[in-house]
Amino acid sequence: MRGIAALILITLGLTACGDKGLRNLRTDSAGPDEFLLQPVKPLEAPANYTELPSPTPGQANLTDRSAVSEGVAALGGRTGDPNAAIPASDGALVQHVSRRGVDPNIRAELAEADAAFRKRRGRFGQIRLVPTDRYDDVYRRFILNARSEAAKWRRAGARTPSSPPS
Repeated sequence: MRGIAALILITLGLTACGDKGLRNLRTDSAGPDEFLLQPVKPLEAPANYTELPSPTPGQANLTDRSAVSEGVAALGGRTGDPNAAIPASDGALVQHVSRRGVDPNIRAELAEADAAFRKRRGRFGQIRLVPTDRYDDVYRRFILNARSEAAKWRRAGARTPSSPPS
């Protein structure tokens, strides 16, 4: 009997080590969100102290970084005003993508549908003996197995050059 109890305790102890924190869809933490904090650029001395820019309360500082614009630049995108007109070189792409219409409210609709889906699928998910990955629980049916998908496409005769060899 003691052996079974020890085995159960060891199993529970080891499963507690498998936390996938970033994919947890719910949080019970009251602490700060570390992803809201951004490091700043290093301070620079201005060339001329008499011609400093005027302060802009509530606006970005010269040392503030923008994670979105840095990510866009790292991926080879166009930095600058995100609301600027689309350049002529991208006109054909935008026309092709929007050929069947554009729904301006698509993000809000998808967020609402996803919240309803997670609520429906996670109705009894609060009752757990050990911490689990909520993302995998909710979206388990939609997870693809990369190897079986590659094998399926190879059997169909499609080339899969980026996939590892079978």
